[in-house]
Amino acid sequence: MRSDGAELVAAVRRGDAEAVTALLEAGAAPDTPAEDGLPVLCLAVAAYDAAVAEALVEGGADPDRTLPDGTTPLVRAVAGGSPAMVTAVLGREPRLRLPDAERARLLALAREWYERCARDELRDRTDASGPADARRSRVMDDEFAHVSQVPLDDPTGSTEWTGSTGLTVRDGHSAILTSLEWAFRILTPVEELVARAARRDSEHVDWTAARWVLSERSSMETWSAVAAHRHSPDPARRRFALDVLFTKLLTGLSRRNSYEKETAELLVAWATDGEDDAGVLAEVLLVLNEAEHPRLKSVGLMYADHPDPRVRAQVPDLVRSWDTPPTPLDADARTVLSALVEDEDGAVRARAGRALVVAHEGSPDFTDVIVGLLGDPEADVRASVAEGVAHSADRTPAIADALAALLDEDIFDTRLNAAFGLLRRDDPRTADAIARVGPPPHPVYEHDHRLSAFWWWERDRRKGSGAAG
Repeated sequence: MRSDGAELVAAVRRGDAEAVTALLEAGAAPDTPAEDGLPVLCLAVAAYDAAVAEALVEGGADPDRTLPDGTTPLVRAVAGGSPAMVTAVLGREPRLRLPDAERARLLALAREWYERCARDELRDRTDASGPADARRSRVMDDEFAHVSQVPLDDPTGSTEWTGSTGLTVRDGHSAILTSLEWAFRILTPVEELVARAARRDSEHVDWTAARWVLSERSSMETWSAVAAHRHSPDPARRRFALDVLFTKLLTGLSRRNSYEKETAELLVAWATDGEDDAGVLAEVLLVLNEAEHPRLKSVGLMYADHPDPRVRAQVPDLVRSWDTPPTPLDADARTVLSALVEDEDGAVRARAGRALVVAHEGSPDFTDVIVGLLGDPEADVRASVAEGVAHSADRTPAIADALAALLDEDIFDTRLNAAFGLLRRDDPRTADAIARVGPPPHPVYEHDHRLSAFWWWERDRRKGSGAAG
């Protein structure tokens, strides 16, 4: 094996996608064989390393290369049950690149695995046995969605399905089938997509794949079929339909045929006609809040004293003004929010407090309520309200004092928002507040606008001190 080939195999084995790309750009052969004679793409597929697989395919590795056992890297990816891997290996224009027979083969394989439990399928193929459920683990298949992964020993030593002497399968075959159908321009019946999703939780790849495909389909026929599941006796199907409608609303500004008006009318009817599952009702109100409808406030007022806190927590955003600048609260909204800031549930108090922060017109009674929430017994309530206050235009001294009192909180975000709020108010305690925030606990804060504001404030302060000297 050439030295660059050995380096490529080593980079694939250690999961270094950047090194793989660099080696391919330097001339390494993308279909370099590993020690078992199979192309390195099979190593990445067996390891569920989607980033490396994508780098190989982008660099010229052939996902359709016929292997000695008659499979291809793409076939192995489909059998492996990882939608992220299939996406990485599928390549560009698969509907045009792959012959009809190969597309049918891939669809049949995905459906075969989907229709049977992954564990039973593996045992049928390998005669393996053992407590599979005890070895089942939940893993993230991509940045946002999870799958279950089941490793089983293969006493036959077969490499037919995963390219290794031990078999590992993920249970994302429904998502793979959904994605392949969409890639091959097959319009799967809405009812079938809903069924595939509803058997999983909302963070499973089967759910997220079906949601994405249905949100991409722009016909009124599809919208109506999704909306019809409002009447499904299965709460999971109602929740999934809501999720699709929510996704369509969020993307509606950038595309045609997102049916914002129809969705808003449907949600109002759904909320006012009654929904017997409190969790689903809370989600109906959440999605309704993303719609534009003149009855938002009246719907919110209906549920101000609902027995479930998940429902009450949606009320503040429905009754408050979303105008810029906000319209002053009317008497009904003031009464409801004043009651909800004293709710027994912390999440309800936090949401009501955030709504009051937005609507605060400087009256002493509102100031007292917000100061009280910044000193709430629950840390999460203090954190949530502090974030709203930090970004608000309110300059009441009592609120600034309440922010300063949060600089010793255990929650980093609370300290961060307290200091940021003081900075925006040109408070003389700003320098000490910034010093007390401490280092960020996670790289996600690297580009945080509040930390950037601290840096600029301190730089300007140093420059001012230098000029004065």
